[in-house]
Formats: sequence, structure tokens, C-alpha cells
Amino acid sequence: MKIGYSTITWGGVVGHPAGVTAIKDLFYLANGDALTAISDISSAGYQGTEMFDGNLAAFADRPDVLLDALKKAQLELVAVYTGANFIYDDILEDELHKISQAAKLASEFGASRLVVGGGAQRARGEQPDDMAKLGRALDKVVEIAASFGLECTYHPHLGTIVESPDALERLMGLSQIKFCPDTAHLTAGGGNPVELIEKYAGRLAHVHLKDYKYATGEFLPLGQGDIDFPGVIAAVRSSGYDSWLMVELDSYDGDPRVAAVISKKYLDDLLAL
Repeated sequence: MKIGYSTITWGGVVGHPAGVTAIKDLFYLANGDALTAISDISSAGYQGTEMFDGNLAAFADRPDVLLDALKKAQLELVAVYTGANFIYDDILEDELHKISQAAKLASEFGASRLVVGGGAQRARGEQPDDMAKLGRALDKVVEIAASFGLECTYHPHLGTIVESPDALERLMGLSQIKFCPDTAHLTAGGGNPVELIEKYAGRLAHVHLKDYKYATGEFLPLGQGDIDFPGVIAAVRSSGYDSWLMVELDSYDGDPRVAAVISKKYLDDLLAL
């Protein structure tokens, strides 16, 4: 297995302000310097990275800048993360347009995977057809990704209608999309990441790793929280998955490179067992 690190930690996650009034432009962004992130991730010893769709879009008119930075860092752009509400009929067309743009950029910059989150939580609560709408929309996303040569996975996420293990089970029965477990989000949503990786082993196609502390609800570098990572790695290996493990820490109180180094050392020691 190869180890990568997401650029999200450099600036944390925000949304593009244009998306407030134009859904087709609502990209994710890490509000930091992507080139610094790439350099730091490489210097910490990682082999690959994952970026938000909006951070790629920032280089759309100057692709050589990002491509040269990745080449100099000897870092592979493995995946691009995007997402949408997916349950509102009137805006779905524009959301899928945005995801098509993200997939196009991912392909142009050499990524092989598209990671998708979403499924909005309504102010009045989940409606009877919301999960089915999400499932149908994700199947369209899978088709879009495939048209650009990308493999597509779904990332369960806090703040969506797929937070809990029960919600994930409902969704997985309604869509063909493959599974990207995020160890911290699954744990915070009341699940056991080891059990969920085992349960959906046949659909495992990308992995996000971050730690979680029950007492504080914090997302942390690997080895600094309560998640059973030896069990996680054993479950991943047992599934037959032998590809990228992507460390993805939303934010860090301090130098993000320090967090990357902490997680790299922990993973190196764990994978050597």
C-alpha cells in the first residue's frame, strides 16, 4: 500500500463564495497555499496527495504551475474531492455540471479517483425520498467520473444524511458507488470503522485515515486519538485492497507539516508490523 496526504490541512475546508449565488460554481477549497502543501507533503515522505476541486480550478488557466510542482515534489495527484446536496431537484443539473467540471480537471491533472461527499440535511429533516434521490444522483456521478477515466467513491460525512451506519447501509443499497471510509467521520457518526470496512470490503476503493478523540470530538493526527488503527489496517488488508491510504486531517492547531510527519511515522510503524 502507498501512503498519501490531503492538502486540506493547509487552510482547512471552505467553499467558493461564488457558489452562494451560482450552484454550478460551488467548489470546495482549502484556504491555504496549495504549492506549499505539496512541498510539505513531499518533504514529510508521502508519495501522493488529494486535493479539492476548487484548488484544482485555481490552476485551470495555468496548469503547468501545479503540474511542475507535483513533478518537482515527486508527488502523485491520486484523487480529487468534490460534493453536492444531491437531493434538491431544481439544482441537481447545475450540481452535476460542477461535478463534471471537477472530474474533467481531475483527469487533466493526472488523478485517477474522484471522491464525493454529500446528501443535504434539510431544515425540516430527511424526507422519505431523500436517500433514494441521493442514490440516483451518485449513480450519475459514477457515470460522469467513468467518462473521464476516474474511479468514484462515496465518503460518508458529518453534516450530511449519511452520518450513521444505518444511513450508510440504506445508501449502499440504493447506489452502485464504491466506498471511501473515513475513519474519523465513521466513528463520530456512531460507527465502528473496522466493522464497516469489513462489511463493505467488496466495495472498498479508497481510504481516508484520521484519528478521533471521543472525549473532545476532535479530529487528530494518527495515533493521537481513540481509533483502532491496527484493526483498520487489518480490515483493509483482509478486503484485498492494496492501494492508496490517504491521511486527511481537516485542520491542525500548529504547523500542518508537523501533523503530516506525526501521521507518517505512525503509519510507517504500523504497516511494518
